[in-house]
Amino acid sequence: SGGLHGVGVSVVNALSERLVAVVRRDGKVYRQEFERGDPLGDMEIVGEMAEDDHTGTTITFLPDAEIFEELEVDAATITQHLRETAFLTKGLFVKLVDERADGKTVEFHYEGGIRDFVSHINEAKDAIHKHIVYFEGETEQGAVEVAMQWNSSYQESVFTFANNVNTIEGGSHLSGFRSALTRTLNAKAQELKLLKKEESLDGEDVREGLAAVVSVKLQNPQFEGQTKTKLGNPGIEGLVQTTVNSAFSRFLEENPQDARAICNKAIAAMRARLAARKARELTRRKSALDSSALPGKLADCSIRDPAAAELYIVEGDSAGGSAKTGRDRTYQAILPLRGKIINSEKNRINKVLSNTEIQAMITAIGTGIGDEFDISGLRYHRIIVMTDADVDGSHIRTLVLTFLYRHMRELFEYGHIYIAVPPLYKVKLGNQEFYFEKESQLEDLLVRERFG
Repeated sequence: SGGLHGVGVSVVNALSERLVAVVRRDGKVYRQEFERGDPLGDMEIVGEMAEDDHTGTTITFLPDAEIFEELEVDAATITQHLRETAFLTKGLFVKLVDERADGKTVEFHYEGGIRDFVSHINEAKDAIHKHIVYFEGETEQGAVEVAMQWNSSYQESVFTFANNVNTIEGGSHLSGFRSALTRTLNAKAQELKLLKKEESLDGEDVREGLAAVVSVKLQNPQFEGQTKTKLGNPGIEGLVQTTVNSAFSRFLEENPQDARAICNKAIAAMRARLAARKARELTRRKSALDSSALPGKLADCSIRDPAAAELYIVEGDSAGGSAKTGRDRTYQAILPLRGKIINSEKNRINKVLSNTEIQAMITAIGTGIGDEFDISGLRYHRIIVMTDADVDGSHIRTLVLTFLYRHMRELFEYGHIYIAVPPLYKVKLGNQEFYFEKESQLEDLLVRERFG
């Protein structure tokens, strides 16, 4: 247990049909057994420790089937948690044995600690500078450890932890890290005369392509939010801020080549951000001046109530023609896309916004994107991505969903995004028609028809 709620393993005990604790210490082996939280007798000494025995505690528990519908433990979740723990505790040796999978064993041991964590994050990416930035600091407020390295991608991958608990929602340590990072890189870029006087980097610029781990250790952590994954201790923000300001400035001074590469990456992001802003402004002006600003390829519906309207995003003009023929034009609109759209995960926003198919989607949906997203402009309450049931169709669907998720995420949160699942096969037997999503379903039917 990460101790998020201050109750630790006692909840595991209460929610288990059976729990056995075995402790090896002071040369003896102690054992106590529980059933649904209640002890079955007193703790007992069951033996002496062998000379080669290690001290420690072994907990064995069986989740209560009367409480949990699903008792299967997800190996991937456990593996990820143990890997993170090994990264965060330098030198710790962790061994996971899955007896359900014929004793499959995974071991984790990282002498580099969170440096190795950053290397793991960047494993499939191209780092833009040689050295991983690493530093630590400590005051009466607690201790902080930071490792980071920039890569050539356009996405930010920052992970924060407090006492080894993954603070998914961030908190005071993340705020301190972000503000110090922005301030330090602005100062360095100005010092290197890479920025004009009126220019400045913002937070998104300096964090583009950043892989970082921020780990703090402190007494009495205060976790906030519904899921208790946000750190609330105000004093830790100052500790992280001061440490990053000082240590990162020193790193940039001692590694001029890395400093220039990092600053140039942030400046390129800034230029792209400004270009994207101009592109959005141009799109808005065009929409305001041109009453027929909707994309020409859009076959719109006649209804003007967004709550009753549907937009089908389809693959290619031929599919668009079929969809237009079969639709109810009262409330169903069709937007055909030509070919595979640009990958918004691998390209900067200014390049993404210059793509014709992306522009057509933005205009048709009507909400704008990013910081300028406005749900009140939504023209259709059901946006349905409908592509072919083949590999190319799956790829196009993924590209469309990636763009919508990255730049119009609220559409997912409000439940406006749908996927049409077209059949792979249509089979006609006499007067009956069958639709199948999978080849195996077709094979089953053929076997039944042939052999009864």
